[in-house]
Amino acid sequence: MSRIENRTFDELAIGDKHTYTRTLTPDDFERFSRAAGELDPAAVESGLVSTNGFEAIAGAAGWAGALTASVIAGQFPGLGSLLVRQSFADQGPAAPGDAVTLAVSVRAKGEGRRVTLDLRAVNQRGEAILAGSAEVVAPSEKIARGRVRGRNGEIHEKGRRYRQLLELVRGFKPLRTAVVHPVDEASLVGAVEAAREKLIEAVLIGPEAKIRRAAELANLDLAGFEIVDAPHSHAAAVLGVAMAREGRAEALMKGALHTEELMSPVVEAATGLRTARRITHVFAIDAPNYPRPLFITDAAVNIYPSLMDKRDIVQNAIDMVRALGIITPRVAILSAVETVSPDIRSTIDAAALCKMADRGQITGGILDGPLAFDNAISEEAAISKGIVSPVSGRAEILVAPDLEAGNMLAKQLEYLADAQMAGIVLGARVPIMLTSRADKTMSRLGSCAIGLALARRVL
Repeated sequence: MSRIENRTFDELAIGDKHTYTRTLTPDDFERFSRAAGELDPAAVESGLVSTNGFEAIAGAAGWAGALTASVIAGQFPGLGSLLVRQSFADQGPAAPGDAVTLAVSVRAKGEGRRVTLDLRAVNQRGEAILAGSAEVVAPSEKIARGRVRGRNGEIHEKGRRYRQLLELVRGFKPLRTAVVHPVDEASLVGAVEAAREKLIEAVLIGPEAKIRRAAELANLDLAGFEIVDAPHSHAAAVLGVAMAREGRAEALMKGALHTEELMSPVVEAATGLRTARRITHVFAIDAPNYPRPLFITDAAVNIYPSLMDKRDIVQNAIDMVRALGIITPRVAILSAVETVSPDIRSTIDAAALCKMADRGQITGGILDGPLAFDNAISEEAAISKGIVSPVSGRAEILVAPDLEAGNMLAKQLEYLADAQMAGIVLGARVPIMLTSRADKTMSRLGSCAIGLALARRVL
């Protein structure tokens, strides 16, 4: 079992250099255009979230995008790195049989552990075929261990994508967040841990006696936390929304109350937090057996959305995922079947949404549908049914036909596939971390990290 070892931000010095050589095969050009991380197993192990969309890079940059992302994620700086952006100048052709040597060197270091890398690639004749640069968030913690391999070559490391999210927003100013009714141990621990991670500046809103009692039971020290007394959960929700509307809070976080109780004052036309966009919800899923980030929408807010509701559901999700570093997310519009049928409304909506994307009414992603769930997440299933699609088997965003289907799908992944879920509400004036009362701390931290990324627009 070979070992892998990363380079932390503190270990990197300007001028440090790493080289990697690979002989390209005919399959590489197809594989590299499909997904990053297939070149080197360590890239898969890293859980890198921002290395797709390479088909949009012209010419040799398609394979180069995946090649450099793989080396950055798996070798230099290595595990824990987050690719923010990369750009290339195509200097010459590459062909199967070429022995490509990629040199990655450190050009500059900056705040937030940002590192600028120079990228150079030559063929076996020493001819320059690629020049470019990349910006990454370098890892803060040293990792040196043997490779751990799972089924189909993927590592089963629960929570790895949420840890990547935490690295993405490390160093950014915490969000002043109204935590609504955190009167049980789970919601209070989540808020306190998020504050300790410097994701939020928590303002605890609810019955002060109950909040302090929950803190005693969880052995938490609330010194330094602002507590705003409110008599009950409904009053806490109204007060939290008012704080956000007045600019005294940059985000909301759900505590121990029902979703509809929090969202009711949010959607009030006169006093709520509405914008021109419809308010929608996204689950960010950390599924250990799926080789890429996964998001499900809408599974908590819109019960039976219309076509135009779904337009906003899709666009909100695309905008959020792009803010997390996925350059061109692939969006699967789900139904029970993969053909359009007048008897199944979701298939007609799916076809219409794809045409809306063709006409520029939805931007920033690659859409396809209707797709059944198996065809959306499994290339083998799509091939067996003769489906030719840029999304099948590689979807990052799954758009459910309605809330019931989306919620059941997300919960099935959580309880049957060992996945973790972070919830976020989009389309309001501020991000709303809509966590479940059953969520663990890591899921709550993931929700806060997404809210921080959205609010600060790190990309």
